[in-house]
Amino acid sequence: MSPKSPSCALLIIDMISDFNFADGERLATHAARVVSNMARLKTRFTAEALPVVFVNDNYDRWDASFDDLVSWARRDDSGGRTMVEQLQPATGDLFVLKPQHSGFYQTPLPSLLESLEVGKLVIIGVAGDSCVLNTAMDAHMRKFDLWVPCDAVASVTPERNQRALAHLRESVQVHTGPVSEIERRGVCDWPGQEGEGAPKST
Repeated sequence: MSPKSPSCALLIIDMISDFNFADGERLATHAARVVSNMARLKTRFTAEALPVVFVNDNYDRWDASFDDLVSWARRDDSGGRTMVEQLQPATGDLFVLKPQHSGFYQTPLPSLLESLEVGKLVIIGVAGDSCVLNTAMDAHMRKFDLWVPCDAVASVTPERNQRALAHLRESVQVHTGPVSEIERRGVCDWPGQEGEGAPKST
C-alpha cells in the first residue's frame, strides 16, 4: 500500500447468473428486491472513478470469458436477465472469475486490489450467507476495511441473510449500514461497526 489514504473498490458478487440452480428461483426473488440498491452503488462508484469489480462464479464454464457469461445470463429465458441489465456491466468495469465461494480463493483478486492500492471494500451481491460471507471473511483476514450494506445483499431466505450479516458485525466488526449512508457519509467513508441489522425483506 502507498502512504496515501487507501482507495475503495466495489465488489459485486455472483450477480451475473441465470439463477438456474437449486434454490436459484428463491434467491433471485430476494436479489431482485435489492438490485436497485446494488445498481445505485455501482453508479456512484463509476461517477467517482472508483473501481467496480464483478467477482463471479464461472459455473464450470472454463472456456467462457466474462463477456460470454454476461451474454449467457442476459438470454431471453434467463432468470437473472433483468438484474444483469440493471447492473449493466460496462467498459471500464473489472472482473474476476472464481471457481469456489470466496472471491479470493485461487483468483487474481488479491493482486488486482494491490495494484489498485485498494484498502477498503464494499461487498454486495449473492448469496449473503455463502459467497458474500466467504469473500468478506477472506477480505477481513487480509486486513481490508469492509462495508457489506444490509440492503444490497440477498440470500435464499431473509433469516439466512440476517444471520450472515449479524455474524459479520459481531465476529469481525464489518459495517453493515444501508446504502442510503452514501448520501450522508460518502461512498468510501463509513464508520466502525454500529450494530445495524438486515432489513426484514431481504
